[in-house]
Amino acid sequence: ESMEFFFVRDYREKYRFFSSEPQRDISIPQSRTKRAWELAQKKLNVLPPRILRQEQAFIRILKIKDAPVGIRHSGLRSEKRIRLRFSLFLHKQRSKHLLVLIGETLLLPLSGLAALLPGPNVAFAALALLMITQWRALQGINRLAGKKHEFLVAPLFAEWETACGKAPKEELAGVLKEIEEEYHLTQLNRILWRKEV
Repeated sequence: ESMEFFFVRDYREKYRFFSSEPQRDISIPQSRTKRAWELAQKKLNVLPPRILRQEQAFIRILKIKDAPVGIRHSGLRSEKRIRLRFSLFLHKQRSKHLLVLIGETLLLPLSGLAALLPGPNVAFAALALLMITQWRALQGINRLAGKKHEFLVAPLFAEWETACGKAPKEELAGVLKEIEEEYHLTQLNRILWRKEV
């Protein structure tokens, strides 16, 4: 089954990019300090799903060879406008990832000092894993920016975007449930809706 990608506005009208594949544990390197990597992996898996799923969607782009990338959206905006929005979104994500990677690079030597303490150096491993994840996501963003995009209209997402801020919670939850069933998605409320829901 092929991967599907989605570019949809959330409850606060911010665009979110995610894929149909479920959230997976961030892969850890095989090494003698496996315990530190495992603890670091647990720390990273507590990142909000809207962030983790987006990073993983960018990384999954690296698996796509020459085919155009199909991206489902609500269809409430013209294709020209959604293309522009997506291009600006990728530009912003590229800049954000570069800045965060620079900051993390500066912190890496400090986290290495924790090696002087007894026990596994979880701070270093967590930062290193985060950097690896963001570096691969940045590669995915660059690959995605250079690929051909096919924007596909998904009417259920139009229903979601139209209902946001207007419909009662029960109706919003119902729309999300329909979308999850239609596209085999999980935890969509934690990507597109508020944290407390």
